[in-house]
Amino acid sequence: MAIPAVTREERALIKSYLLLMYIHKVFERDCRIIQESGVFKTPQLYVEVVGNGAKRAAVLLREVKQEFIKRAIKVYDVGQSQEGIQARYACRGYIGSINILWPSFREEMMDRMRAYLGLVSPDTASSELSHAPAAVSNH
Repeated sequence: MAIPAVTREERALIKSYLLLMYIHKVFERDCRIIQESGVFKTPQLYVEVVGNGAKRAAVLLREVKQEFIKRAIKVYDVGQSQEGIQARYACRGYIGSINILWPSFREEMMDRMRAYLGLVSPDTASSELSHAPAAVSNH
């Protein structure tokens, strides 16, 4: 039996990397806006909550990057368009691309962000996460 070019698990890692990268940026941006807005009476409380979500995302992102090293995966040329997120990657010598449409990307981002903020339990979130397949091609 032939070994697949890129496994489902490796594609899931790449997708997770993209989600975590964007989630971390959103949390960091939100913290900055909360601090600078002058609208909140107690901004430090909200910054602490969102900051904890950012820390969880950062820890998971580090773990995914460590897994990338073990599996010889590199993600590059990450971009976004009106349709969604695109990235090119190299995995064990295979070159491929991944395209994730905005609706499924945003839905999974929101589910994960809720879990990282403690708004739902991680077990519930992982079972509820949308597993819509990303369009992946190997070249």
